[in-house]
Amino acid sequence: MDYYKNFDLEQARKTIKLALKEDIGSGDVTSDNFISKDSVSRADILVKENGVIAGLKIFQMVFNEVDPKVKVRFRVKDGAKVRKGQIIGEVNGRSRSILKAERVGLNLLQRMSGIATQAMRAKEALGDNRISVVDTRKTTPNMRLFEKLAVKMGGGANHREGLYDMILIKDNHIEASGGLEKTIEKIKKVRKKTELKIEVEVKNLREFKLLTENVKGLVDRVMLDNFSIADVRKAIRGNKAGFEIEISGGVNLKNINKYKGIRGIGLISMGSLTHSVKSMDIALDFK
Repeated sequence: MDYYKNFDLEQARKTIKLALKEDIGSGDVTSDNFISKDSVSRADILVKENGVIAGLKIFQMVFNEVDPKVKVRFRVKDGAKVRKGQIIGEVNGRSRSILKAERVGLNLLQRMSGIATQAMRAKEALGDNRISVVDTRKTTPNMRLFEKLAVKMGGGANHREGLYDMILIKDNHIEASGGLEKTIEKIKKVRKKTELKIEVEVKNLREFKLLTENVKGLVDRVMLDNFSIADVRKAIRGNKAGFEIEISGGVNLKNINKYKGIRGIGLISMGSLTHSVKSMDIALDFK
């Protein structure tokens, strides 16, 4: 799979440059004072725990940004399952260059691999390929591009990219708009002037029923927020409008399996794919 087909490489480069500037600043005073500028090294990329590797191209971009002559070679591809103790690639080039790029490159690779691993575990825990496991906007500021890419590499899918590419009316929008009834009237007007997908969050079956009776053909998807399994099933049975159904709120690796086999669920969104994930332990070992 070509994960980078629609990936914004130019934005990725800009983010990488900022990260390198943050780390290197006015210069690597340790390497510049203790390592000869002519020194050349080789370093292995070592995985220290089981998981899914993600962000290899990003890792390579970091080193090439510091020094285009540094060579990075991989033995696996993005999205591959890796095991503790596995050497997944190597870096060759000027020692100073490798050391300047090392931390930023590893930080991105570790973070992305941790997210991909979490996505893989969520998919496996769910055990139902008919239901997509998707991310949210609960991402690290300025890192969403990388983190959403990592979700896909782990077998998950992406929700909206930001506030601009989909209308998602949540509880705070409804409250600020004067209630669900007024929101419904506004949906009817907005639908006439946009082709963007429209999704509405509901908190109970009464709100869901109100949508089925008033916005059939106008709303694309409904988010069932913190619904019990019993109420999820009731909502699906009463989904006369044919809305795509999203499950959200409190879903984790321990309880996601309870949605397995429920026909009518299109996707499950999990903030935990990105907001509290543990980075994978990966090291760069000089040889």
